[in-house]
Amino acid sequence: MKALNLALRFGLEVAALAALAYGGWHVPGPVWLRILAAVALPLAAAVVWGQWVAPKARRPLADPLRLLPEWVVFGGATTTLAATGHIVLAALLAGLAAANRLALHLLATTTGGEPA
Repeated sequence: MKALNLALRFGLEVAALAALAYGGWHVPGPVWLRILAAVALPLAAAVVWGQWVAPKARRPLADPLRLLPEWVVFGGATTTLAATGHIVLAALLAGLAAANRLALHLLATTTGGEPA
């Protein structure tokens, strides 16, 4: 069960980055701005994740503070999907991310797979 939740977690992280890139591409404006946003949004999310959330984060945050950068990344991805008209995908991403985080908490597991 733990391995399944960790695999789902990784898939959700990749989906969030993809959603942010997709949303960046759909920013109104010239092509150079769309390319910049499509690269910058997931890059910013990856930096946030790498600093505070990733299993080998530079400055890992303990729960419950760890939820803040998680909400920024998953919330940004959800908002981006909703803003581009993909309401069902936005709800699915938000619901799965919340359920996965709850499952990891109930299993007393960190996002890196170690005991909490």
